Amino acid sequence: MTDETKTPAYEPLPGQERYVAPIDETPLQAVDKVDESAPATSMWADAWRTLRKNPLFIVSGVLIVIIVFVALFPGVITKIDPNYCDLDNSLEPAEAGHPFGYDFQGCDVFARTVYGTRTSLSVGILTTLIVVAIGTLIGAVAGFCGGWVDALLSRIIDIFYSIPFLLGAIVVLQMFRTSSSIWKVVLVLALFGWVSTARIARGSVMEAKNLEFNTASTALGSTPMRNLFRHIIPNALAPIIVIGTTSLGSYIVSEATLSFLGVGLPTTTVSWGGDISQAQVNLMTNPMVLFYPSMALAITVLSFIMMGDAVKDALDPKSRTA
Repeated sequence: MTDETKTPAYEPLPGQERYVAPIDETPLQAVDKVDESAPATSMWADAWRTLRKNPLFIVSGVLIVIIVFVALFPGVITKIDPNYCDLDNSLEPAEAGHPFGYDFQGCDVFARTVYGTRTSLSVGILTTLIVVAIGTLIGAVAGFCGGWVDALLSRIIDIFYSIPFLLGAIVVLQMFRTSSSIWKVVLVLALFGWVSTARIARGSVMEAKNLEFNTASTALGSTPMRNLFRHIIPNALAPIIVIGTTSLGSYIVSEATLSFLGVGLPTTTVSWGGDISQAQVNLMTNPMVLFYPSMALAITVLSFIMMGDAVKDALDPKSRTA
């Protein structure tokens, strides 16, 4: 075949010429270049980097550190025995060494507010730990196994979810009024509080088990249970941590509500809920007796709610409020 019989090369018409920029004039290479010398990062490292720059986290973190310090070392804050009461001081105003005055029984309000921090915080933290452990385990098994296991556990979750939280706690606590301890309140709150965590854990595990790392781990010979506890649950913890942090404040409020109703902690235990309940009879004549434990309760709950919002923004950028 001669050169004359070959198909002639395509020649663009006027105005259809292609323009290809020189390589040295395109900065995309510098933009897309990966810095291989940079240290490896992770979701938790990115979350911590975000939290450190969040004013909400800083403020709530400082408040929580102060609250924890007061709960651990109340004797450093006040030397007064919260259970020492003198009727001669009943409803006396504030004075030197007693900045909050006295309640109806003549007890120092400041000392009872300080020592009540340990009780309320202990109930909130212990309940949250038990709720997260039980809810995560049940929700993870339901989401990972699927089938009849998921159907059975989901129906159990629905049954507990249909029971009003406080109403169920009041009924159970009334049944065991003979025993009075912090653990009784903690276990009852955990009994009705794990369902929300279980539902969150189930959905998070169902999403995580379909990701590539689970398939790759299975292909390398890993067993299903190893995948669940070694890979899937750690990668599904972000929403569980968020709901646990936010719920801690609600458990403190629930304990105070139960103590206020007279079915929670025994009257011999110093707690904010018990002091609020006893101060309600003097609300019209001496409202400050009710104000101080109520303000301590509000600040504590607000601190954990703010911390939960900050953690949520860090671990789930799609749900950021700002």
